Amino acid sequence: MKTFRNMYLATILLLLLGMNAASTVARATTALPHNSPTEAATDLGSIDSLLQYFEQTTKDLRTQVEGLSPAQLAFKPSADQWSIGECLEHIVLSETMLFEMAKKELAKAPQPERKAEVKVNDENLKQMLGDRSQKFKAPAELQPTGKYTDAKAALRDLANARKPVLAFIKQANEEDLKNHISEYPTGTVNGHQNLLFIAAHCARHTNQIAEIKANPKFPKK
Repeated sequence: MKTFRNMYLATILLLLLGMNAASTVARATTALPHNSPTEAATDLGSIDSLLQYFEQTTKDLRTQVEGLSPAQLAFKPSADQWSIGECLEHIVLSETMLFEMAKKELAKAPQPERKAEVKVNDENLKQMLGDRSQKFKAPAELQPTGKYTDAKAALRDLANARKPVLAFIKQANEEDLKNHISEYPTGTVNGHQNLLFIAAHCARHTNQIAEIKANPKFPKK
């Protein structure tokens, strides 16, 4: 199951690094080429910008779901698509898993000599992950079970899941985060970006919720 989780993260990272997802899924255990040898990424962000992004993604999600009725939370555009309630459950479940994965990477020895291998900046990551033109299947433990019929409960659980993440970021050293390099089959990112990915994942599914609400059959109340 651990391998499946890592494959899920790596597959989504394909979006972030601009590579072809279909070929990778077909060759799930085959390593892919690393980032192209272009100039190192600039504008890799700061602790403050990271905290602001977490705050913004929380606010955006709340704006989308606050006040929705049980019927609206349960509505599915089709039988094989998630409802808003299921999206919320997936977001909450993923926060903890992604944070644990980020901490594991940050527990490794720093590699400041490899900083130039990071080719994408924060805005690239946000925009690419927010693009839902490519979709991926979540591992079993991140599949929703229909837990939420109340958006307030989901938002409360998300806030609780984010407390340790935000506390970790606030005490982190910016340079140290960027000196921790993670090499995935899809490319290279730093510790700052591993943490950014948590909030960007939330933003991606907030976009999905907006898509559901835009469906002509979405309940009026």
